[in-house]
Amino acid sequence: MTKVLFRDRVLQAREGAILASVNRLLADKGYDAMTVDEVATDVGIGKASLYRHFRSKEALAAAAMVGVLDRALAFVSSIDAPAKTAAIDKLRAIARWAMLSQLAGEMPMLPVQNSGLRAALGANQAYLERLNELSEKLGRWIAAAQKAGTINRSLPPELVLYTLFARACDPVLSLLKAGGNHSDDKIVTTLLAACFDGLSGGRRAPPA
Repeated sequence: MTKVLFRDRVLQAREGAILASVNRLLADKGYDAMTVDEVATDVGIGKASLYRHFRSKEALAAAAMVGVLDRALAFVSSIDAPAKTAAIDKLRAIARWAMLSQLAGEMPMLPVQNSGLRAALGANQAYLERLNELSEKLGRWIAAAQKAGTINRSLPPELVLYTLFARACDPVLSLLKAGGNHSDDKIVTTLLAACFDGLSGGRRAPPA
């Protein structure tokens, strides 16, 4: 068995603390408002020490996303085992997990139009590998649900996939929570119904 040196354990613990801070700040403030100085202060280390772990703000965000994808893949594995569970129920479960994660402040909020961040994510092999693995797993569930007729067969599978990914950063969640009129579970249950059943509840609107 390989012996883990005390120095390595300290570095791992510090890196974990950095990522926990980044994840929280990204969820609370968003990428644009978060600063490297703020992360260092929050963790209680110098900026130079932080840069020994992560060379840039973009690298911090990419590492946070790797952590999110690891948690998503672990959840997917936990619900994929029961062979009798319908694909549509698995898709609902991962959408629920993503929305509850956002409401709990565990989902980094990243801008989609930041070129530097996009480049950092595109160059991060760990991120790309996990994103591809998650996309493939969800893609199989989408195909099975469309075959079973529980998801509209006319919809392009990638549109369904992107719709599910979008639930992790849906601004409606925070707006409803800020209103204070509903519990987290009620918010998620309502948005799941809107996502999977549509605003018409599966019924065609009468002609105008």
